[in-house]
Amino acid sequence: MGRWLPPLAFVLAVARVAAAPVVFTDRPPDLLAYALVAAMCLALPVRDDHPAITLATVGVLFLAYHVLGYPGGAPAPPLWVALFAVGAASRRRAGFVVAGLLLAVDIQGRAATTGLGLLDARLDGSTGVFLGALLLGEVVRGRRERLATAAADREQRLISERVRIARELHDVTAHTLAVVAVQAGVAADLREDDPDGSGRALEAVRQAAGDAMRELRAAVGVLRDGSPESGPPPPTPALDRLPDLAAATGAVLISEGTPRRLPRAVEAAAYRIVQEAVANAIRHSGAGRIEVRLGYRPDGLAIQVGDDGRDAGGPPGNGLHGMVERATGLGGWLRAGPGPAGGFQVRGWIPG
Repeated sequence: MGRWLPPLAFVLAVARVAAAPVVFTDRPPDLLAYALVAAMCLALPVRDDHPAITLATVGVLFLAYHVLGYPGGAPAPPLWVALFAVGAASRRRAGFVVAGLLLAVDIQGRAATTGLGLLDARLDGSTGVFLGALLLGEVVRGRRERLATAAADREQRLISERVRIARELHDVTAHTLAVVAVQAGVAADLREDDPDGSGRALEAVRQAAGDAMRELRAAVGVLRDGSPESGPPPPTPALDRLPDLAAATGAVLISEGTPRRLPRAVEAAAYRIVQEAVANAIRHSGAGRIEVRLGYRPDGLAIQVGDDGRDAGGPPGNGLHGMVERATGLGGWLRAGPGPAGGFQVRGWIPG
């Protein structure tokens, strides 16, 4: 629609000039009059990038048309378009200054020509149309800003959701691979001496893989169509799943204080933090012992995961960043580094 406004304004302005009544004091429209109209319209294509300059150019040509004595008001359509562009522009201060000067000169000129007072109601018609063009541009600008804000909010929500899903996928796959590594090793060691124990280890591998597939399927469903796949969603991770995690990975689970039900978000974050910390200990430290301590306090939950392995060193990876984000996102904190007696230690606090 925008690119058709200049030619549309030209056609409408030419028609108005041609049809305008010529009184005895007016100069009949000639080639110069139509050239002025054409020049006004030729300035319009740059109105979006330079609204103030466009309005100033169109306004000067509009006033020149009247100074030369042609029928008043006829070539106004290009001026309406320029005023609309000023109202719709994101930066409008200079444009409003030009519009104010133009309106003042227009009212003064028409008052001098007609002999009416500046506040005479008969001068309101043209001024009202000019102001209406400005206000219409303001309405369009406001709508554009609201749409842009809504689009930015949607994009931010999408980014946040993608980050959350990526973190979930990382945690699920890291934990599953850690469990598979531990239990597969157990199964290999017990294959001949303890077939039943080897079978239980393989069953743990199967269970871990099944749980991971359900969680991955739900996450992929959100990525694909915005909602989980049909069927029951996987349960939100909670602290009551930690004994199974400890059993599957060989970690030692210790609770301090009186266990109690915490907010769902706190339990889910705590479970994922412990899950990632244990997986890191298995994959990177070569630990012989992994100890998980949960400290139940009246105002929150203390988390500590330590091992007796080697410090993997190097820059923190996505897993550690994810643990920090989970804790800080709920108003807590998390630190990770060498333990006081060697190995690696993750300590955190989540209020709740």
